Amino acid sequence: MAKSEIRIEKRRLFSSYFTSTVSITLLLILLGTIGLLLLNTQRLSEYVRENIIFKVILKDNVREVDIFQIQKALDAKPYVKQTEYIPKEKAAVELQEALGEDFIEHIGHNPLLPSIEVKFFASYANNDSIAKIETDLREFDDIKEVYYQKNLIHTVNENVRKITFFILVFSGLLLLIAITLINNTIRLSVHSKRFLIRTMQLVGATAGYIRRPFLYRSMIQGFVGALFAISALIGGVYYLQNQLSGIIRLNDLKLLGVLFGIVTLLGIGINWISTYAAVTKYIRIKTDKLYH
Repeated sequence: MAKSEIRIEKRRLFSSYFTSTVSITLLLILLGTIGLLLLNTQRLSEYVRENIIFKVILKDNVREVDIFQIQKALDAKPYVKQTEYIPKEKAAVELQEALGEDFIEHIGHNPLLPSIEVKFFASYANNDSIAKIETDLREFDDIKEVYYQKNLIHTVNENVRKITFFILVFSGLLLLIAITLINNTIRLSVHSKRFLIRTMQLVGATAGYIRRPFLYRSMIQGFVGALFAISALIGGVYYLQNQLSGIIRLNDLKLLGVLFGIVTLLGIGINWISTYAAVTKYIRIKTDKLYH
């Protein structure tokens, strides 16, 4: 074989290897993105639930020192995440800004009551738990009522369940598509070398001997693709951390390490299985079918 033909053949092999590696990298990025989405589905649902505000309305004649004691007692409750004291004067200013006019001038006095805004932990942000919490809050004589929108709580929880289910189904479909595409990419790569496989058979090579270089190359290809994919995912994680730090938390290094490990194993494992199946197919196939 002439040197020019050898160079052309090397270019073709490199082009094939490069194309399949890029394809695998992109598909592993997709799988990694699915993993990130699944890891943060629970976090997103918690964020929504934990940002629903409940107002603990206090009686008008409560002293401020007693209000702080109530706030401190609320902070100690296992279901309370955060509290904020809203004096009646601050409540009046907020209402004036919302209405766009000074309602106190028309009424002659401030009818609003002091309150404590409470945010519960996500597991308690449902109507059943809040009903029990209301009973628990009756121990405070200075609390007049607990105000919240029951319909809003029900709607939020129902929508969170629907969105979580949709994300799981959507992620499952993307995972299936990604695995199928990786498998097809490997099959096409092996298909281009089907005559090489037959030549090796004709000179007496065993099935294991023929598979070995293909499997070794596929594992390296999967590992390289995984490294590129992980690098891209780290960049995406860094960007999301800066842009959506209040909503999406991606600073759990242990979880991210597990995710990147899974991406690497998937890259190597799917490549190996697909290559094994494809090479085995062309080892067993009849000669006349190699041309189809």
